[in-house]
Order: sequence, then structure tokens, then C-alpha cells
Amino acid sequence: MIRDQSDLVLENTESTSRQYALRERARALGWADERIVVIDQDLGHSGASTADRLGFQRLVAEVGLGQVGLVLGLEVSRLARNSSDWHHLLEICALTHTLILDEEGLYDPSTFNDRLLLGCVNCGCQPCEIAA
Repeated sequence: MIRDQSDLVLENTESTSRQYALRERARALGWADERIVVIDQDLGHSGASTADRLGFQRLVAEVGLGQVGLVLGLEVSRLARNSSDWHHLLEICALTHTLILDEEGLYDPSTFNDRLLLGCVNCGCQPCEIAA
């Protein structure tokens, strides 16, 4: 049986609710409502490829234009499951000094240690392997 990813969004409303709650987290961090943009076009789409993910493409474009100060996500590694797409976003965030925030912490990809941690998210490294 083939199951459409959009069915998962309809069935797993808790995850969707938690994602929309990130707006409240941004407010709590001091971001004004008019500066918070929710990009949700990709809900229900796999992060394996960005070819058909207009939301991810928009995110990369706006970060590249310097219009984003902070990228929030429940698990930022889920933004792109393809390592090259993920590293491309990290590189652009580093160049534009865009911060990344998820449930694990706040990261500045322009710093070596944070970029190293974020870079290992999609390669399967564990932070304890790096620290050893």
C-alpha cells in the first residue's frame, strides 16, 4: 500500500500543532509578529529532495537575500534529508549570519563549533564522537 505523506499530516495533528507553536516561541524571544513568517507549504512532503518543496526553496532564497534572522524548527535536520541541500542551507545561513533554533538549542552556523554540530546532524555523527 502506498500512503500519501499528506495523509500523515491529517493524522498526526500534534506534530503540526507543535510546528505552529514555534510562532509563540519566536514571540517569546522578542520577534515582532510582523517579522515572523511561517513557511508551511512543505507540510506532508518528504525532506529527501527539495525539487518539489517550494517552501524549502523559498526559505533558502530568503535566507540568501538576508531577509531572515532566525530559522526555527522542531528538528532542523528534517528541513532537508539530503546532505547537500542541508549543507547548502547551512552555508547560506553562515554567510548571512542567520541563526538556527530547534528543540535542542540555538546555533550560529557562522561559528565553527555550531556549524560542526549542525553539519553532523545529517551525516549520522553523534556529538560525543566529536568531543572525544
